Amino acid sequence: MTELQRLLLAYDQHRAAGRPCALATVVEVLGSAYRRPGARMLVAEDGQLTGAISGGCLEGDARQRARQAIFRGQPALVTYDTRDEDDPRHGLGPGCQGVVRILLEPLDFAAPDNPVELLRGFAQHPEPAVLATVFSTDEALGLQAGVGQRLLLTAAGAASASGAPTLAAPLAEAARATLARGDLGTTQVLDLDTDAGPVRALLELLMPPLKVIIYGAGNDAQPLVRLAASLGWHLTVLDGRPNLATAARFPEAAAVRVVPVSAIGHEPPPGDAYAVLLSHNYAYDLAALVRHLPAATPYIGLLGPRAKAGRLLTELELAEEEQAELLSTRLHSPIGLDLGSETPEEIALTIVAEIQARRHRRDGRPLRERAGAVHGLFLTAE
Repeated sequence: MTELQRLLLAYDQHRAAGRPCALATVVEVLGSAYRRPGARMLVAEDGQLTGAISGGCLEGDARQRARQAIFRGQPALVTYDTRDEDDPRHGLGPGCQGVVRILLEPLDFAAPDNPVELLRGFAQHPEPAVLATVFSTDEALGLQAGVGQRLLLTAAGAASASGAPTLAAPLAEAARATLARGDLGTTQVLDLDTDAGPVRALLELLMPPLKVIIYGAGNDAQPLVRLAASLGWHLTVLDGRPNLATAARFPEAAAVRVVPVSAIGHEPPPGDAYAVLLSHNYAYDLAALVRHLPAATPYIGLLGPRAKAGRLLTELELAEEEQAELLSTRLHSPIGLDLGSETPEEIALTIVAEIQARRHRRDGRPLRERAGAVHGLFLTAE
């Protein structure tokens, strides 16, 4: 279950019980922080928390401030400066060395365009989208554009907005630019000029869960599915053996299907789903590779020795030399990062780690060897 899915579940429970709640969103970070802009936490009136906005150092104070926002019925922007070593309020000391701004918003359960409902719209129709959130305005100008107004723009061009219509056009324009950039994990803070006056907004790229097709339903696939599912990935397990390809063996998978080797070529196009080949069957692996040759599969992991991968590529080259050359750049074999793994659980960890690195265009080296920023691209107007 993803963090967003857990938040939506808790929100529905609070709404059903009539418990008022507020949404805390990290909207801007200057310097270093545990969570990046877009991190969210749901705070119920009784103090229940779902999600996280830090490593635990900000949650206590943010909880109290969120409950105040619920009582007042007004959003609030809170700034935490974790660079202040003499500030004992959050127990931070010099730990994070950054400035974190958090938007606290009481939620109106009856409003179909409240921030959680906008996020639900993305979750129900998973495709890339950009969520633009206004978190600062010039109050001295008496702006109609208020804090907390949002616009959700999908890749298909559909837009859902909350608040004053004067903000819709500039937010949509900024959202389209962020969507066109398309870098996974990209967030951006912009100062926008609108008809209602200047506003400061967070633009965050929302991506649907990673889709992974696992060929092979043996015992070594079970810890892989469990670990990958804990990250919220959308998993499909295929195998030709009916006694292994069962939902009971893989309750965390979105789909488990019996597909004999002769039928793999008739499966629907896999699109950009990642592929993991764990069948321990040469013919099954070959059929899976042929299926992914014309697809936009960015990662194909193959369990087994280098000799097996070499033999498969050689056989493919006899038929489709250009496609086989393209496949070799996407094929990862032996599969996984070099972590000294031996057990199925340890091997699952190496596979998930390699996929995570590939997805975010990282090389899997220790963070202490990374020259640039630890987190992904974050752009700010300052």
